[in-house]
Amino acid sequence: MYYYLIVHLSLERVMINLFNELKACTICPRKCGVNRLDGKLGYCRTDSNLTVSRAALHQWEEPVISGTNGSGTVFFSGCSLGCIYCQNHLISKAENGKKISVERLCKIFFELKEKGAHNINLVTPTHFALHIIKALELANKQGLKLPIVYNTSGYESADTLKMLEGLIDVYLPDFKYFSSDIAKEFSFAPDYPEIAKAAIAEMYRQTGKFSFSASGMIKKGLIVRHLVLPGYIEESKKVIKYLYDTFSDNIFISIMNQYTPMPAMKNHPQLHRKLTTFEYEKVIDYALSLGIENAFVQDKNTAKESFIPEFNCEGV
Repeated sequence: MYYYLIVHLSLERVMINLFNELKACTICPRKCGVNRLDGKLGYCRTDSNLTVSRAALHQWEEPVISGTNGSGTVFFSGCSLGCIYCQNHLISKAENGKKISVERLCKIFFELKEKGAHNINLVTPTHFALHIIKALELANKQGLKLPIVYNTSGYESADTLKMLEGLIDVYLPDFKYFSSDIAKEFSFAPDYPEIAKAAIAEMYRQTGKFSFSASGMIKKGLIVRHLVLPGYIEESKKVIKYLYDTFSDNIFISIMNQYTPMPAMKNHPQLHRKLTTFEYEKVIDYALSLGIENAFVQDKNTAKESFIPEFNCEGV
């Protein structure tokens, strides 16, 4: 009995030390230094309370993630990047969601597993990385045995990612911009290109080349998403070339056409409209000309608001 108590308290102290990082938060590259433990809101618009907006099966990811049953997605409230055109703005601005415990998050993983989820898909997880570490450690002890997908904007601290090593099976980052000027204009993050390059390199170091199950579901690896923005196909070409030059066909590149203009973009000179078929096909043709073999592309019907899930705290 005494031995058990000593071990239990030791683990508790480790978590207390871990969450002390939130006293002057530097979890994401913004490094805003806010004391989230004291209820202050970081750049991510969240304090230290773990907040989730939706936990449900999701069919709209890449086929190797969604499969036939769906991906077990957990949408976290808040965002450390904050793109002006975000289609999930209701949660990225932390305007809804339910505060839950780490233990409840762990239980949600198992509930999604019971529903038939092929994996656990952590969406916009960056600012809750410390909570997720604890929840995954608890889940592993209880025998979760599902691939864990870390679904992120790509704006990640390499140091934070190192803390996740061994807990994440599949990294699913965006690589949004190659240009600092565009990153500054659209996401207020001129350092995004260099941050994303370093983060994706760390992700690849952890996972290595992808592997799949007998049923064709991804078990391990890196899928990098790039959303083609209307009027910015040259930017997309630069992103795709960098990824292929750096990682060759050891990763998958997901080239997305699903940009959906939100009402706030109605007066923007470029972002007020959907991507044209011509623009998207130019980017795909360029990827093919580079010799890329491992890629996902989307059909022309994906840029619809109906593809945006309801953030009504389902499953939370």
